[in-house]
Amino acid sequence: MVQKSLTILSCLLFLSQFAWSQFTNVIIDDSSEGYPPCEPSIAISPSNPDVIVAGAILDKLYTSNDGGKTWKVDRIESKYGVFGDPCVVAGPKGEFHYFHLSDPEGKGWSHQSLLDRIVAQRSCKPEKKWSKGVGIGLNGDRDQDKEWASVDLRNGNVALTWTEFQKYGSSEASDSTFILFSSTNSKAKKWSEPVRINKYAGDCKDGDLTVEGAVPCFGPDGEIYVSWALDQTIWFDRSMDGGKSWLTNDIPATTIAGGWDLHIPGIMRANGMPVTKCDVSQSEFRGSIYINWSDQKNGEDDTDVWLVKSDDGGINWSEPFRVNDDGPGNHQFFTWMDVDPITGFIYIVFYDRRSGNGNETDVYLAMSTDGGDSFKNIKISEQSFTPNGLVFFGDYNNISAFAGRVRPIWTHMEKGKLSIRTALIDYPVKYVGF
Repeated sequence: MVQKSLTILSCLLFLSQFAWSQFTNVIIDDSSEGYPPCEPSIAISPSNPDVIVAGAILDKLYTSNDGGKTWKVDRIESKYGVFGDPCVVAGPKGEFHYFHLSDPEGKGWSHQSLLDRIVAQRSCKPEKKWSKGVGIGLNGDRDQDKEWASVDLRNGNVALTWTEFQKYGSSEASDSTFILFSSTNSKAKKWSEPVRINKYAGDCKDGDLTVEGAVPCFGPDGEIYVSWALDQTIWFDRSMDGGKSWLTNDIPATTIAGGWDLHIPGIMRANGMPVTKCDVSQSEFRGSIYINWSDQKNGEDDTDVWLVKSDDGGINWSEPFRVNDDGPGNHQFFTWMDVDPITGFIYIVFYDRRSGNGNETDVYLAMSTDGGDSFKNIKISEQSFTPNGLVFFGDYNNISAFAGRVRPIWTHMEKGKLSIRTALIDYPVKYVGF
């Protein structure tokens, strides 16, 4: 169990810095070699927060041993192939897990084996060696897509959720999508048989009526929570026994007005899919569950970032709280959230167009120290950019926070060229580790 010790002075100093200072940006990757990098994921090691691992499509692997100041750029390889949707998470003893989609024949969309399973790779020495990969969810010719994972910091157990398409892109009424779940221990060699956890199936068109966006998280005692989007509802499910059983009836946590498939000017495609996190710290908000998403309930020209929370294990949910604190009429999109497991502070990163200069885009970070009752917003990107809607920009960004070290990660576009960037955000927190 993590124990933490905070000083009021350190918190006040950081809040002052957060409110008034700009944070140093670091370009992780701006290479023109291979597939243009986007859809970044990042994880800080709980055993040594100076060690950080990140990924981007299709097969990029980034490692840092100095807290994100400098990075080694590499590629990850698997016997099942690597086809994007990277998800990087960290375990309590220095282990990292890198999840991605499969391409076993190496022929992309031209071969039916593409997306035949989710691939999990593990490493305790991310700069040097990764496992060859374990395939999860192989089910005939069905497509396995849009995965995400979480680690139980008490013991290293891993939870994984994703969308199974009976046939990706199909318009046939007989083809459906489901949310699947599988788990493993910290060694990640053998995964449980995937189980369907959603009651209501979706279609296979990869739009609002498709079930997508499942992001799992662990509670303080190993509870597993997950939410996803379908049409204009965010559905919530939970398991209190490590994934062996789930609710018979999913809980409608909140609405996602207009659906999760968003139109954002200058972006090829965009979504407002939910992110689920739980406070496992020793703070007064321990056990609180948060869901973060974006939608256009205030109009198609006004995309906002939202948060709901539950203090009773997901049975009841708060009214939506608007996270971005600008005036009406601007777009905030591609949101992602993390909750620091030491402090319980909530961090949400998103693109922001409050400058009012057309499609000019900045990156903002919103922070809450009071369990999501209020947020402070700060621009963290040093350079604005205007995206080109003809260039694929990815489907998400990411953020990782641990013991006051916060590392958002995002895609930047300059004259149609993509790069992956982070910001160095740190403040002192004393804690006793695992």
